[in-house]
Amino acid sequence: MSSYLCGLDIGGTFTDCVLIDDAGRLTISKAPSTPGNFADGVLEALQRAGARIGLELPQLLQSITMLAHGTTAGTNAIIQRRGAKVGLITTRGHNDVIHIMRGSRGLSGQDIKLIVHIPESSKPDPIIPKRLIRGVSERVDCFGKVVVELNEDEVRQAIRELLDQGVEALAVCFLWSFLEPKHEQRVKEIAAEIAPALYVTCSHELAPKWGEYERTTAVALNAYIGPLTVNYVTNLDQRLKDMGYEPPLQITQRAGGTISVRKAREAPLLTLDSGPVSGVTGSLYLGQVMNEKHIITTDMGGTSFDVGVIHDAKAVVSYKSLVHQYEYFLPKVDVQTMGTGGGSKVWIDKTTRTLKVGPQSAGAVPGPICYSRGGDVPTTTDADVVLGYLDAENFAGGTMKLDKAGATRGLQQLADELGMGLYELASGVAQIAEFQMADLVRKATIQKGLDPREFVLFAFGGAGPVHMAVTAREAGIKRVIVPQGDTASTWCAFGAASADTLHVNEQVRIMSSPFDVSKINAVLGELAAKGRAQLEEDGIAAAQQTFRYSIDMRHRGQINEVEVELDKAALAESDLDDLRARFVRRYEQLYGRGASLPGARLECVTFRVRASATARKPKLVAADTLTEVIPSDAKTGERDIYWAEWKKLAPTPIYDGYRLLPGNLIDGPCVIETTTTSIVVHPGQRVAVDALRNFVIDTDAVGVA
Repeated sequence: MSSYLCGLDIGGTFTDCVLIDDAGRLTISKAPSTPGNFADGVLEALQRAGARIGLELPQLLQSITMLAHGTTAGTNAIIQRRGAKVGLITTRGHNDVIHIMRGSRGLSGQDIKLIVHIPESSKPDPIIPKRLIRGVSERVDCFGKVVVELNEDEVRQAIRELLDQGVEALAVCFLWSFLEPKHEQRVKEIAAEIAPALYVTCSHELAPKWGEYERTTAVALNAYIGPLTVNYVTNLDQRLKDMGYEPPLQITQRAGGTISVRKAREAPLLTLDSGPVSGVTGSLYLGQVMNEKHIITTDMGGTSFDVGVIHDAKAVVSYKSLVHQYEYFLPKVDVQTMGTGGGSKVWIDKTTRTLKVGPQSAGAVPGPICYSRGGDVPTTTDADVVLGYLDAENFAGGTMKLDKAGATRGLQQLADELGMGLYELASGVAQIAEFQMADLVRKATIQKGLDPREFVLFAFGGAGPVHMAVTAREAGIKRVIVPQGDTASTWCAFGAASADTLHVNEQVRIMSSPFDVSKINAVLGELAAKGRAQLEEDGIAAAQQTFRYSIDMRHRGQINEVEVELDKAALAESDLDDLRARFVRRYEQLYGRGASLPGARLECVTFRVRASATARKPKLVAADTLTEVIPSDAKTGERDIYWAEWKKLAPTPIYDGYRLLPGNLIDGPCVIETTTTSIVVHPGQRVAVDALRNFVIDTDAVGVA
């Protein structure tokens, strides 16, 4: 019997499952997500995948050697405001940190109109109300020296008062605890004595970095989603074991790999945004197979559009996150999101009388008008149906009929209001969405000192292959890759299946140049030892362990830090000049040539070690032969499609994506259909099927128009 890798990803509408067998063959399945108990949807998706390969669920689970799961339990708890009732214990006199926030009032990275027009903005609902915050006597100074011992009587009184008010989780965050954590550790011990079942999270364990507000936010959010996430992953883990799955369940995390169920229970905040990050992880693996080092990943679903960046075969990361206007510091693969998707509502701004797309979404219910579920506001998907990109009679492999007449009526009303033709307006909707997404692609690259024209673009998600050929062309990107055919619609699940085990450990230790290499090496050594112990606890042998080292550095007196990668575990005196040179290169890549200050003193701020172990990877098998001969049954007919480039309807060939062969090359315009997505190739473009069965679009094929 074959063995399988398995990746699972829960979305707002569907739970996706990808199975990969020993020969590299992919089997995908989708099942409706079950918000009441997401584990039910997971098991249903597994059962459907098993049915496609002729295995009952218990047989399938016994054949899976690694199951990695992206969970949205924590994300949904925050969005729906149904997390735990949390109490906070902090240093006396600093009770209001989480309410004061930063000067931006939590609007960093938000809509520019909110930032400029402060009176129109407001602070978010507090994660923890003031009545559930207790300050206790203790103090550690900025050098990590205890100057006021912890008052344990106050701690006991605070815990009992909070329990009397019904708190279900406890967050602990003291000043400078990342330099000396013993006071936080003692609070955790006292809490275990008083209430052994209470969920407790400490800031030095979760985010050992400076930034009092950001650390408090992180620990508060972690406690808020902790009990719910623990219940979910524990329940799923037990149900899988009861049905025959023996290996440790892995949970995908925001930093780009997987963590054990044990770690997910301790730090559920690491699982936030893990779904979109898994798409980057899958793209990173496929990029390595294809020898593509610079990749922009794009995931267009029903509600949102996510962009990630892979540069020099490494995912670009961020160390600042924003949730409901609350900022916190935890490493994550940098995925930027905007509210443009298949369900984005189309509307007219009454003041400027201009056409707008999103960010509001029709969601899955009622959804677009063409879904016939009660939606009455046109969406991007309705425009796609009217333009002819989607086949209204054979949508989702024939499992669903779309109401093209309803979509037409909805868009015609807007067209009449603006004095436009139906197809002109529908084409405008598609282009507005595509150009908005191109702007986000540019933002995700240019603001990091990267040129999008040097990248290829991976298009996935249900709606991605429909629109990315135009988005890429607008951003100056020459090639779009739709990965692994219909697997593109479940790409985040594929990414989960291809993820490595990963632990990211950080520590703030501010050191000014001239540097003492022994102190630098001591901190890196401590972090490496911590990562090594974590991997050993995961059951990973030393021979499989790998480590990456980096330091966040800055000019002394500045606040902007840049991450400098190291190529060794320990530095020698002779390496210090190279360390400065690496800092200057990265600094000037971000801020411009000549921006660095020659000879200025530097500071090391945050030390970081990524401890990982390479998991068994999907075996993507390249075709032995390529053929330009397109099978006669691959072309299924023609359909009238409106092309903005020609400003008219034109008969357009339609192809069955499952019947095309590696080596096939087709000039646009055309549409390639699978059961889960449609690949739209515009006039002046060309699409090829490569040896790995990816669809590769040349966005500017000269001479083809």
